[in-house]
Amino acid sequence: MMNEPQVSFITVCYNGFKDTCELIESLQTHVHSVSYEIIVVDNASREDEAAKIKELYSDIVTLRSESNLGFSGGNNLGIRVAKGAYIFLINNDTYVESDGFHYLTERLESQKNIGAVSPKIRFAFPPQNIQFAGFTPLSAITIRNEMTGFGCPDDGTFDTPHTTPYLHGAALMVKREVIEKVGEMPEIFFLYYEEMDWCTQMTNAGYELWYEPRCTVFHKESQSTGQFSKLRTFYMTRNRLLYTRRNRKGAQRLLSILYQSTIAAGKNSLQFCRERIVSIYFASSMERRCQKLFCHLSYPITLKNERPCTPLLTGFSLFFWHFVSVICCSTPLPPNSIVRENFPKHVSCVVFLYSSLHTRKTG
Repeated sequence: MMNEPQVSFITVCYNGFKDTCELIESLQTHVHSVSYEIIVVDNASREDEAAKIKELYSDIVTLRSESNLGFSGGNNLGIRVAKGAYIFLINNDTYVESDGFHYLTERLESQKNIGAVSPKIRFAFPPQNIQFAGFTPLSAITIRNEMTGFGCPDDGTFDTPHTTPYLHGAALMVKREVIEKVGEMPEIFFLYYEEMDWCTQMTNAGYELWYEPRCTVFHKESQSTGQFSKLRTFYMTRNRLLYTRRNRKGAQRLLSILYQSTIAAGKNSLQFCRERIVSIYFASSMERRCQKLFCHLSYPITLKNERPCTPLLTGFSLFFWHFVSVICCSTPLPPNSIVRENFPKHVSCVVFLYSSLHTRKTG
């Protein structure tokens, strides 16, 4: 690796020491077509993984944050110290088996208005089908889209480079000059939809985004698991609202917020409430059922760049859960069991709508 790297690989790790080491070794083994540096950002792991990695790989740049900055914040920390003309954000649970990174830089250099590019991404687990070969546009109201080629065999069907409205956050190369123009990745999202919003800022600034299949990255993400976890559902619902507020206007914005706050959030809320009520109702005495129900379904809403819960939101939360407790257990929640900073993780449409309209448009 040279003193003036062409590419800066940035990966964020959070309690993922083994995966991070495997990524580093795959890059060092296979990447020879471009000069590069590797920057590892330890996002407040339980152990000091930055120090452990530095001990094993002395030429790696390591940074440690004492607090979890989220996906965007961790990558931005690495971007600020990167020296390369091209910034490559790559998940720590990925690896490479060949060197095709010069194709990415060639794509970026081919036209001045190409701002960023993603490689082909395949699942690491057999049969190693395609995960990403581009994105379809986000729908106007539901704020959902699909990955082109998802789950398909890598049989050559998706080997043609093309423009795409969005890139994949697991493997994304962007010109430094683009970041200087549109800004760093928005940190208000914390987890999910941050790269969608960032890509939208790039296209709004006049840049094209490309999919380049001559470079392949393997992702250790299951094709079927984790699609309905509590954490994922919460942030996906919340961040679709944030994306809508930041990038939609007029009637389209209003209709999208109404859809997310009623149909989408309501469906998720009912499903999680049903699962929790069934599991908790029979778990202990009547006196503790409501308190356990609330504890399992509560979540701190005060995140970075957000306003804390207002009295109105807290009041609605108290009323909603008092109502749920009466219906389900015939024992109302004591008012002092609800702290001001907490509100239900899978809330009803009113809470999602209220929180979306009262979150600052920052980041």
